[in-house]
Amino acid sequence: MLRNIFPSLLIFAVAIAGSYYFVQNRNAPDTELATLEQIVDVVDVQASEGAEVQEMALGSEDAPVTVIEYASFTCPHCARFHEEVFGALKTDYIDTGKIRFIQRDVYFDRFGLWAAMLARCEGKDKYFGMSDLIFSRQKEWTKGDSNAELVANLKKLGRIAGMDDATMDGCLQNNDWAQALVAAYQKNADADDISGTPSFIINGEKYPNMSLDDFRDTLDGLLAD
Repeated sequence: MLRNIFPSLLIFAVAIAGSYYFVQNRNAPDTELATLEQIVDVVDVQASEGAEVQEMALGSEDAPVTVIEYASFTCPHCARFHEEVFGALKTDYIDTGKIRFIQRDVYFDRFGLWAAMLARCEGKDKYFGMSDLIFSRQKEWTKGDSNAELVANLKKLGRIAGMDDATMDGCLQNNDWAQALVAAYQKNADADDISGTPSFIINGEKYPNMSLDDFRDTLDGLLAD
C-alpha cells in the first residue's frame, strides 16, 4: 500500500529547517522560524534564490532507460525497496550502463526533510551512500519521544558516514536550502502526478512500487525495444 502525500502547505511549513533550529535552540526568538507565508512565496516561484537543488543521479547520461524514484526517508515501503530491489538494479542495470537512476526526495514530515538534508549535506558523491544508511536504519533513527531525539539519531548516522557536527548543523540549519528543497519537491511531484511513495517514472511513464522480478520485466521490455 502506498503512503499518500499530504497536500497541505501547512505540512511543509512545519517541516522546514527553522523547526530544527527551534529544537536545538528552544529559547530562540520566534523570528528565527520561517512563516507559512514564506513557504507559500517559495512554492509559488518554485525556487529559492541562491539555493541550488541538485539532481541526485547514478548511471550513464546516455543510458537508453531513465528511472526516477520518488521516495521519502520516513516511508517503510521505500526502505524495503532500497533493501530488496535497489542493490540488484544498481549491479545489473545502473553499473552496466543500461539505465540512469534518479532519486527524488518526497517530504511527508519534518523528519523526512531533515534526513534528506543530511543525505545531501556533502553533495552528490556521498548522497547514495548516506541514503542507503538512512534507509537501512530507518527503524532505529525514527524512534524517539521528541524532535531533538530524532535529530540526534540522524546525526549519529552522519557521524558514521564521517561528518562532523559543525558540518551537519550547517546543513540542517540552512533555511533557504530547506525552502528550495520543498519547492523543488512540489514542482516535480506536481509535474509527474505523484500521489504516493515509492513511485517511479520510467522513460516518462508512471509506475507503482514493484518487486525485483516485476522491475526486471519492465526494464528488460524497454531495453528490448
